[in-house]
Amino acid sequence: MPEKPAFPPVTEQLAVIRRHAVDLLPEEELVAKLERSRKTGAPLTVKLGFDPTRPDLHLGHTVTLRKLRDFQRLGHTVAFVVGDFTALIGDPSGRSATRPALSRDEIEANARTFANQVFRILDRERTVIRYNSEWLGPMTFEDVLRLASRYTVARMLERDDFQKRYAEGSAISIHEFLYPLAQGYDSVALEADVELGGTDQKFNLLVARDIQREYGIEPQVILTLPLLEGTDGRQKMSKSYDNWIGLTEPPAEMYGKTMSIPDELIVKYWRLGLDAAEAEVAEVERALAAGENPRDWKRRLARGLVAEYHGGEEARAAESHFDRLFVRHDLPEEIPEVTVRLDGEVAPIAWVLREAGLASSTSEGRRLVEQGGVSVDGERVADPNLSLAAGRTAVVQVGKRRFARVTLAG
Repeated sequence: MPEKPAFPPVTEQLAVIRRHAVDLLPEEELVAKLERSRKTGAPLTVKLGFDPTRPDLHLGHTVTLRKLRDFQRLGHTVAFVVGDFTALIGDPSGRSATRPALSRDEIEANARTFANQVFRILDRERTVIRYNSEWLGPMTFEDVLRLASRYTVARMLERDDFQKRYAEGSAISIHEFLYPLAQGYDSVALEADVELGGTDQKFNLLVARDIQREYGIEPQVILTLPLLEGTDGRQKMSKSYDNWIGLTEPPAEMYGKTMSIPDELIVKYWRLGLDAAEAEVAEVERALAAGENPRDWKRRLARGLVAEYHGGEEARAAESHFDRLFVRHDLPEEIPEVTVRLDGEVAPIAWVLREAGLASSTSEGRRLVEQGGVSVDGERVADPNLSLAAGRTAVVQVGKRRFARVTLAG
């Protein structure tokens, strides 16, 4: 017979699990599960779900992913749920309006990128990746009605964002009520022992406990973790808010974005983004409180993040690139060469930005100019109606870190 895994003592496991946690509910149930796990040798099933509403994972996602890795190191199994079906509904958590629905093609394209990205942090051997379309897709309308009958509208309206929208007279679509129920059914299908999420997921995780009881399954324990604010220092990190630091972004972009975070977030990024030891975090806190330059600690933070996801050599190169652009104000050593073919003798700057790959559309290019984010040969463009002539080659800069040497061919 295979040897039972040797789980650490429950008190040691709890110390690891509690680190960075906000809510651990109910803790006594987790203790009972851990004790049973040690006795039987059966690992707990620890669940985390992400909806593929965007193709890339970012630094904010790593807070819960690292906690999953903690569970794996303690000997437990992770069930990583790609919410390819729930993404059709759209998670209303923290939303002041109904989230726009994604197409099936968009969801599938985004979902394909998730599996490889999570293994930048998780252990493949202790991870099971599941797609919730496996069990939600085959449900009949009768199944959905039976699921919906297990929860009340009054309970659903206890949720903060629903309550606020209802009081304000803002629209709440019926399908949004189905989201917590669908997420809860994921926990039924997987018989999850523990589910993780950000603090904004607390309501959904608690609903799942109730749904599991309704289906005769031992309720999961919920563990919530802090939300990491994005580079704007206000909203939680999200691609929707354009304040994200992606795990697969180029090293120079990751470094530059980290350098742009507000000083007051340095310690939090050190704790949650780097997952540094508390002694190291305390050193950062002491240094900043003593008046040391936050920029120096931000540089160390940026180097650490880039080194973790791209390697030490790339981190050093990213720092050199940053210094060249923002300390010495030189041009990058390597600027992409782009040729744009004009239909006539001149072309609007917004159109050129789109054709050069510096803007996703002409309207976005115009908006970038109006916001003062575009320079041509070092001169900021103030007029969104500016046209560039055929035969010209110019260094075009968008924002702080994006450059292209554009040749305009007639």
